[in-house]
Amino acid sequence: MLDLAALDTVAVADGTAKIGAGARLAHVYTALHARGRTLPAGCGATVGIAGLTLGGGIGLLGRVHGLTSDRLAGARVVLADGRIADCDADREPDLFWALRGAGGGQFGVVVSLVFDTVPEPVATRFVLRWRRPSHADLVAAWQEWAPDAPDEITADLALGEDAVLFGAALLDEPATRELLQGFCDAVGAAPETDVQGGMPFHRLKRSFEDLDTPGGAIQRSRSAFFAHPLQPSTIAALTASLTGGRRLNFTAMGGAYNRVPAAATAFAHRGERFMLQLVAPTADPWLDEAWAAAYGDSSKRVYPNFPDPLLTDWATAYHGRNLDRLRAVKHAYDPDRCFSFPQSL
Repeated sequence: MLDLAALDTVAVADGTAKIGAGARLAHVYTALHARGRTLPAGCGATVGIAGLTLGGGIGLLGRVHGLTSDRLAGARVVLADGRIADCDADREPDLFWALRGAGGGQFGVVVSLVFDTVPEPVATRFVLRWRRPSHADLVAAWQEWAPDAPDEITADLALGEDAVLFGAALLDEPATRELLQGFCDAVGAAPETDVQGGMPFHRLKRSFEDLDTPGGAIQRSRSAFFAHPLQPSTIAALTASLTGGRRLNFTAMGGAYNRVPAAATAFAHRGERFMLQLVAPTADPWLDEAWAAAYGDSSKRVYPNFPDPLLTDWATAYHGRNLDRLRAVKHAYDPDRCFSFPQSL
């Protein structure tokens, strides 16, 4: 176990950010905001920038700007033999390719990352909540609407005993409300609505930490990507008993995520419509039963940043058609498998 927490500097010049591998997102967003910049990344304040990037990086700006790893312009890596490799599109290009989406800990110790940042936008934040809704109707409407909505809006769906549609739009408040009303009309039920326009992006990120999260027992999760809508029978099975801390989290893909060819970076999941994460208390057998039902409709692909120790086909699930090339990079940079763990290449 290596503790890189002290490597947390963030330096920004001319839109390029050099960030230490120990930096966490709250610090990264604050430092970038001071220069009017940001990155398409996640909402968790304590999430590490390195791990997020190396496994892909999905967030509220992703449908416009792509993965966090798509903004990666270079990295410094300490290899197994002690050499330092500075890699980018021209130097050590195979290693640089592999770092963008294969997951952390595979090829060496990444100590710093260089990003092409984007201007920090002003956004419209929204949270729509349905109390005791028809979960099946919400899922059916969401999976047809959210992945095909304009790139400027990211609308994710969280289902527990209640249901919450939340996200951000790089649109003004009236245009955002119009899009959301279209979704509500398709659902056929009116939610409690909180829509706030004119919000700087760094403030919006922090605001989602206030959303309800399951408490009590320790949680476990499993997930999958989907290139096609869930079948009605699958939706019915998933939503029949969302009680006791059970939760379904739907994340919209599409947009800029899918405009990058699957072979262009190590992140292989470029044709997906959405990702589903299932969450439940650790001892609840519902999780594995519900996941098995959903996985039958899925692309049989799983986000590397949501590792699943129960996967039997994990190498293909995480890496798809990029697996052979990744194995070749692993052999070239770590032939003795110094960096090894149960699901390492």
